[in-house]
Amino acid sequence: MGLLYLPMPLLYPVPPYLDEELTSSDTDVREGTDVSLRCVAKGSPEPEVTWRREDGQEISIGKSKVSSVRGSYLNITKVSRLHMGAYLCISSNGVAPSLSKRILLGVSCKII
Repeated sequence: MGLLYLPMPLLYPVPPYLDEELTSSDTDVREGTDVSLRCVAKGSPEPEVTWRREDGQEISIGKSKVSSVRGSYLNITKVSRLHMGAYLCISSNGVAPSLSKRILLGVSCKII
């Protein structure tokens, strides 16, 4: 009777890296529309993604203002000119170095 060998996943630490095909690039939207920015980070252990504004201002999400948003998606409804600017997608998993990507959100004004 032969032995059966099952492949084992490799369990060594891998620093975060971005899946560029699935991660948003600079985006322009019309004022009043919704936008979803996406940041897909991989590594081992699985990285945590945090969004921040590059200028340090708070992010307006609905009626709330927050300094950061956790998760792969940054969803903004009813975009206004106040949302315009550079956003940082920061991924970290405890394995150096952390990684960030700058995504510029442009907002074109409604013409009345």
